[in-house]
Amino acid sequence: MMPEYKISIEIQPDSKQVDFVDKQLHKFNLSKIGDYQYTPLFLSLCDSEENVVGGLEGFIGLGWLHIGTLWIAEELRGNGYAKALLLVAEQEAVNRGCLNVYVFTYSFQAPEFYQHLGYEVFGELADFPPGHRRYFLKKNLQKTLS
Repeated sequence: MMPEYKISIEIQPDSKQVDFVDKQLHKFNLSKIGDYQYTPLFLSLCDSEENVVGGLEGFIGLGWLHIGTLWIAEELRGNGYAKALLLVAEQEAVNRGCLNVYVFTYSFQAPEFYQHLGYEVFGELADFPPGHRRYFLKKNLQKTLS
């Protein structure tokens, strides 16, 4: 006879349970691809008074740079700051051994910005959120920065 199992929804999960599940998946991944580590990458854009007016946050791991956030203060958009941050991040990723970069963005954000800089769409979700699209883009860094 099979043991009975119960699924429960945890609105505020116990951090020990979350850590346990994460560690089990990490252990499985290690058995397939060996040791790996993600390292954070953060670039800031500051004005003359050291106020943050833009930035890029992501992480590097498994030969890829993931861009999690790229933001520029609205009054500074269109002046090349986002492109500058992105290019510095890409070069740093290459310096750290990355071959590729990927990012997720929404139709109301900046898919054209990334495509203009050589990123290609490899997936999209319609109505995510409703009335919009979520795009998944990637770029081979060896072709553009070598």
